[in-house]
Amino acid sequence: QVQLVESGGGMVQAGGSLRLSCAASGRTFSRYAMGWFRQAPGKEREFVGAINWSSTITTYADPVKGRFTISRDNAKNTVYLQMNSLKLEDTAVYYCAGANRWSGRPADFDSWGQGTQVTVSS
Repeated sequence: QVQLVESGGGMVQAGGSLRLSCAASGRTFSRYAMGWFRQAPGKEREFVGAINWSSTITTYADPVKGRFTISRDNAKNTVYLQMNSLKLEDTAVYYCAGANRWSGRPADFDSWGQGTQVTVSS
């Protein structure tokens, strides 16, 4: 497994942007698919999007398509979540996650960071 630490969360006005980072430790990061999830108060954790090890495949949940972009830099052991046109409903704790074997299913992710809070205000 890899150890993951998210950063970059904070408060932003609706319509604004934030970029989250997730730093990974471990020499096998480049082999992992990486995903982003979020959990809003009183709701279940939901899949946001994911990227495969070579950055050739990305997938996004419908609520964030066209607004969020996932990228990674394997040389820096880091994955990013660029969030644009933020909405009030994007408020949540955001988690990055790693999957050694990714079949395209959110359930494949089994290494988790501690989360970073994103709050979108009106």
